[in-house]
Amino acid sequence: MIDAVDRTGRPMELRHLRYFVALAEHLSFTRAARQTHITQSTLSHQIRQLEDQVGQRLFDRVGKRVFLTEAGQNLLPRVLRALGELDEGLRALSPQDQVLTGWLRIAATHTFNVNLVPACLTEFLTRNPSMRVVVEELAASVIEERLLAGALDLGISYRPDHQQDLAFEPLYDEPLDLVLSPEHRWAARKWVRMAELHHQPVVLLSPEFTTRRLLDDCFRQCGAVPHLVAEMNTIGPILGLVRRMNIVAILSRQAVPEDGTLLSVPLETPTPMRSPGVLLRRNEVLPPHVASFLHTLRRACDKTSHSSRRL
Repeated sequence: MIDAVDRTGRPMELRHLRYFVALAEHLSFTRAARQTHITQSTLSHQIRQLEDQVGQRLFDRVGKRVFLTEAGQNLLPRVLRALGELDEGLRALSPQDQVLTGWLRIAATHTFNVNLVPACLTEFLTRNPSMRVVVEELAASVIEERLLAGALDLGISYRPDHQQDLAFEPLYDEPLDLVLSPEHRWAARKWVRMAELHHQPVVLLSPEFTTRRLLDDCFRQCGAVPHLVAEMNTIGPILGLVRRMNIVAILSRQAVPEDGTLLSVPLETPTPMRSPGVLLRRNEVLPPHVASFLHTLRRACDKTSHSSRRL
């Protein structure tokens, strides 16, 4: 079965892409071969064929350890989206009752519950009026626990640090922006350099968050030491403080309300970047209503990705 063409225009085999995804998820030839029901030597041969076709190494092999190369990391989210679209299309062609009913259980961190989840649910429930949805706003670690316990159908968060029983599909690359009030002196700026935050009053997420550790690294890179007014472990109070004081925060633009009470300004040199994604139980066959919502989520995130690209 044909899925795409390589750099020379030759057809690429769909199985190569499925083997690539399996190895990227497990980072183990033994586990990936077991999942795909082939031998390790066959899997290794198929991966080499794919690498020959694309003209780049997709995996680094150090002893028995396997790592995605930069090329592999760039390719993975696109292959996941393509395979997801194909699988959903094949399911839609199969004879089944197309009326979706039942309950959909979702959890997301606050960032995605502000704009992304409501937008996706509006489209999903308009198409499927018989569906009922439960949405919870939870910390990333709690989302992982609830998924593993079977209490959720999917989660929207960031890649878990140490969780082999969950599959993570990156949805888009997300720059973190400077969040400020319309009255702030930087409100009319097209962008702000990270170094300009040196000795400037800021409110940030607490150190236990991966986003905060990323920002600390960015500050070190540019030699800036901001004046840390407050640390908070939830985004709502951070936004409330920014509204009331002449200070700034650094958050995803997805967290900024659309009512105009706060603005987001891009950050440069460096640009803090994260990759939000969807969390699912590994190797689970998705029920039709979960697959349908995931399709809606992917399309919404593709639009988000396009709109966030800078000229």
